Amino acid sequence: MKADDSDDRIPVADLGYEQARDELVEVVETLEHGGLDLDASLALWERGEALAKRCEEHLAGARDRIETALAADDEDAEG
Repeated sequence: MKADDSDDRIPVADLGYEQARDELVEVVETLEHGGLDLDASLALWERGEALAKRCEEHLAGARDRIETALAADDEDAEG
């Protein structure tokens, strides 16, 4: 990931879980490698924070779907 490729990236809100996770891994690796100026590092950090939040949103949605399915199974078994 280059510091100057921010204009052609997909908006975080449009990313699926795997896409967000994979890009987050790239962001972390880039930040760990260093060599970016302060502004580029901060922009990349902010993108990473947004990607992490997006991953959490996807996981929370999946957890809700699983809980709903399990609750429906329990109701079917009781009823």
